[in-house]
Amino acid sequence: MAKDPKAAPKGTRSARGKKARTKPPRGERWKQMLAAYRITRKRDRWLPLWMALAFFAGLGLVLLVLTLLGGPIYLAIPVAVMAGVLGLMIVFGRRAQKAAFREVEGQPGAAGWVLQGIRGDWRVTQGVALSQQMDAVHRVLGRPGVILIGEGAPHRVRGLLAQEKKRVARVSGDTPIYDVVLGDEEGQVSLRALSKYVVKLPRNLSAAQVNALDKRLQALGGSKTPPLPKGPMPKGARLSGLERTIRRR
Repeated sequence: MAKDPKAAPKGTRSARGKKARTKPPRGERWKQMLAAYRITRKRDRWLPLWMALAFFAGLGLVLLVLTLLGGPIYLAIPVAVMAGVLGLMIVFGRRAQKAAFREVEGQPGAAGWVLQGIRGDWRVTQGVALSQQMDAVHRVLGRPGVILIGEGAPHRVRGLLAQEKKRVARVSGDTPIYDVVLGDEEGQVSLRALSKYVVKLPRNLSAAQVNALDKRLQALGGSKTPPLPKGPMPKGARLSGLERTIRRR
């Protein structure tokens, strides 16, 4: 029996090299949103109030405008409800993001957590360099080039960044290398502005050049120190075991 040439097995890539997207199970998105609401509600007790205010403000404003314009009531009400829901979702998203940032700020691995959430083709390698005091350097490869992000005490992080920049320069050629120190002081980039800073960098490489440089960086190898756990450390977590491992090296 001849196979359909248009059919492609699951998990294969299309002609453009992208994986075929699979739709999430029905209702899965709502479950994720409900879980996110519950987590955010624990961190932000005013969340329900702000969401209610956003809903009724959007609903009332749109309903008033459509009524003044002489629109039919059967059309004005559904549009106003949709506007209220949109306002509610915007407020929820922003307050959920703020609550998440408040939870992870100042914790080891917070920058890696932010970098992993950036949309697009970004090759993130966490903890390519670590100090005994849990300062870290993360490496990001994308169309702008190589971006090194250091988090920790600035006077120690700058040394780690300089060492890693020399390692990367051995295989990167003329590729731009950006180095960033995470923080709120002048000349630094805050955790909340990190993703915006990365995506706004100029595009200097083609997709093919990114793939070629990625292979060279993988051949370069990572840090000799143990990698950071994925994402930020939970508050109150004990770091002594990981710190002891670093100190032995």
